[in-house]
Amino acid sequence: MSLFPPDLTALDGTPLDTADLNGRAVLVVNVASRCGLTPQYEGLERLHARYAERGFAVLGAPCNQFGEQEPGSAEEIATFCSTTYGTTFPMTAKLEVNGDDRHPLYRELTQTPDAEGAAGDVQWNFEKFLVAPGGEVLARFRPTTDPESDEVVAAIERALA
Repeated sequence: MSLFPPDLTALDGTPLDTADLNGRAVLVVNVASRCGLTPQYEGLERLHARYAERGFAVLGAPCNQFGEQEPGSAEEIATFCSTTYGTTFPMTAKLEVNGDDRHPLYRELTQTPDAEGAAGDVQWNFEKFLVAPGGEVLARFRPTTDPESDEVVAAIERALA
C-alpha cells in the first residue's frame, strides 16, 4: 500500500508523480522560505543529489502554519528555492501538517514517533520523516536535526541497503 496519496499536487499545480516516489526511499520535509531553519535546504539538496541514483528523493512540503513563514505563492516559493538554494527535489503544493485540515499524508506521518518516542503534531518547519520504498515510515527527525547529520544519513543508508 502506498503512503503517498495519488491525488498529491505538485507545487506547480500539476499532479505529483507518486508512482515514482513509491519506489524510492523518501525524506518528507515540511519547508518554509522565511524560517531560521531555511538554510537546511542546502543539506536537503545535497542529500537528494547524493542518493538519487540509489533510489532516494527528498520531498518538500511547503507549509505556512508556523509563524506564517511560507506566505508566498507557488511561483514565489519555486523561484526562491531554485535561485537561493538550487533545489531540484520535488515539492508539493502548500499543505497543512497539523490541525483539522491536516493533509492525509501528514495524518499518517505524524503517527510515527521520534527517537524519544513522541508522536503527534509536527513541532515546526523542517521536521523530517523517512519513508521506505514500500511506504513504511522508518524514522522521524525533529526540525533542528540537520539533514546531513550522522543519524539522518545512517537512516537513509539503512533504507537503501
